[in-house]
Amino acid sequence: MENTLQTIGIPQILALAPYIEEHSIGSDFILGEVSGRRVESNRVILDMLKYPVRLDGYVIFFLKKGDGSFQLDFNLNTYEIHERSLLITAPGNIIRLSVYDEDRIADSELIFALLSKDFVSNMHVDFDKTLQEAIRFLESPCLTLNEEQLDIASDYFSLARKIIRSQMDNKREIISSLLTSITYLAVNLWRSDIASAKEHLDVSSLRVNQLYEQFIALVSQHHNKERGMAFYADRMHITPKYLSKIVKQASGRSGPDWIDAFVVLEAKNLLKYTDKPVKEIVWQLNFPNPSVFNKFFKKHTGLTPSEYRKG
Repeated sequence: MENTLQTIGIPQILALAPYIEEHSIGSDFILGEVSGRRVESNRVILDMLKYPVRLDGYVIFFLKKGDGSFQLDFNLNTYEIHERSLLITAPGNIIRLSVYDEDRIADSELIFALLSKDFVSNMHVDFDKTLQEAIRFLESPCLTLNEEQLDIASDYFSLARKIIRSQMDNKREIISSLLTSITYLAVNLWRSDIASAKEHLDVSSLRVNQLYEQFIALVSQHHNKERGMAFYADRMHITPKYLSKIVKQASGRSGPDWIDAFVVLEAKNLLKYTDKPVKEIVWQLNFPNPSVFNKFFKKHTGLTPSEYRKG
């Protein structure tokens, strides 16, 4: 599927240099800090994140300080972000800062790390497996650190920053080893929460969660071309009726609702971030003609595509 959403990767982060303090190793790893006061004085970052964006790489967000109310949409699910929240996401995930307190944002401090897929592939740990297991059981990519965990995380951050700023040789290998260590630390943080989640979930509930996550991952990849539940059920080797039941049970929304939500997301970004004619967008999103696309878009947004683009 052609990448239609605006994508944030290390090049885009480096372009924000006037607004963040970053420490990078080529185009494979970047460690950055963002103060709320700097964000408040120039709204480039807020304006970028108030619309959905796709992440190109593994990203670790940590809200070190912030008493305001933040909500982050993560693959169309909404999570509360507060002080000491740690959020870890994988490549291809879609995020949007949906709610934040304008009056309190100046006092917030955010630390983040972005790792390219190539960088992670050379680490001596199965990052994908670790991340997906935690999200599946906790039903959230977000953790809250206690005092002890915060001290340990702060030490890791300070050490990584010193290494990147130094004149050492083999900084890439040193940072890679440090991040492997951090991954095992994260596993330790998740372990008690995962164990608690398992105690409250029976085998059937675990199966439901696994199938639902698999469905969402497939929809994220194929929604531009495939809108029918039969396609996804076939990929998952179950019946469309059973898949519909699973999705409704796990999320409270129907499968077609999720598919439509992803299509609307793509359409909004094509209209906002490109100058492509509506006819070309209709073709790219696999609608039979502009009239069908216009009706679909207005049904879900209350606006025609032209009205949305102008607004």
